[in-house]
Amino acid sequence: MLVLFSCKNEEKAKTIKLGHGLDVSHPVHKAMVFMADRVKEKSGGKLLIDIYPNQQLGSERECLELLQIGSLGMTKVSTGVLENFAPELRVFGLPFLFKDREQRFRVLEGEIGQDLLNASIPKKLKGLTFYDAGSRSFYTKTEVSNPAGLKGLKLRVMESQSAIDMVKYLGGSPTPIAWGELYTALQQGIVDGAENNLPSFYLSRHYEVCKYFILDEHTALPDELLIGTPTWNKLNDQEKQWLTEAAQESAEYQKKIWHEAELHALEEVKKAGVTVREADKEEFRNLVEPMYESFEENPEMKEIIQQIQSVK
Repeated sequence: MLVLFSCKNEEKAKTIKLGHGLDVSHPVHKAMVFMADRVKEKSGGKLLIDIYPNQQLGSERECLELLQIGSLGMTKVSTGVLENFAPELRVFGLPFLFKDREQRFRVLEGEIGQDLLNASIPKKLKGLTFYDAGSRSFYTKTEVSNPAGLKGLKLRVMESQSAIDMVKYLGGSPTPIAWGELYTALQQGIVDGAENNLPSFYLSRHYEVCKYFILDEHTALPDELLIGTPTWNKLNDQEKQWLTEAAQESAEYQKKIWHEAELHALEEVKKAGVTVREADKEEFRNLVEPMYESFEENPEMKEIIQQIQSVK
């Protein structure tokens, strides 16, 4: 939502509300605070961003819907949730899509990344930048050392068809649950485990319930910072430039603090008694190969996959 209020000097300042589901200690939240500071600095206080963390304004999907009608200005969601609004983003849900971390950034920060940021504009959602969300791996309440160990386990996934398909191919039972409800669901046995990156596993305190983390790094779904087009269209060209620049600067800042957060999370969960096991990724990769085959009949998706894989 774009709120106008009068400053002491009688100039009108614009405030954009940004709602998201993460804890304030999360690197992505810190990056958005960095962006808000940069916007204020660049605009001399004429453009401000108010941030509401911890699902105060709704789940990821609810925030997206609020953006579309202009009741909320900005949000941060996983591209896994966003694929319901922009089918092209399903590509990020493909396991083992990127060669490594460096190649992933070359894709996200290049022309392919820009095209994917724009993919949701027809649904009134404009992507401003990607935030690094590392690689996702499985964590469970019982010990798992290979895909066979996932067989029959109820595993929490995002509201993402790609994530649902992946868990099915690996033999698990996919169970979509909102992030904010997952700790309780794990405690109560509604699910036996979940999949996410190390900082999210640590900061959510899911390690208190799940004592096994298998480092298979199956997917690397970035987070995406979005603004609703009803809000974007109310900004003038100068304001759009301030916001775009600040968003890109915050992504660079976030990359650095994310890497530090991964190392810290790994150390802390081990201290808390979590068994972290390196997976044989080939075992996982072979089982999810049909997900690539399913896109053979879809020329648009096939082309995006080929473009990503051709980036050196």
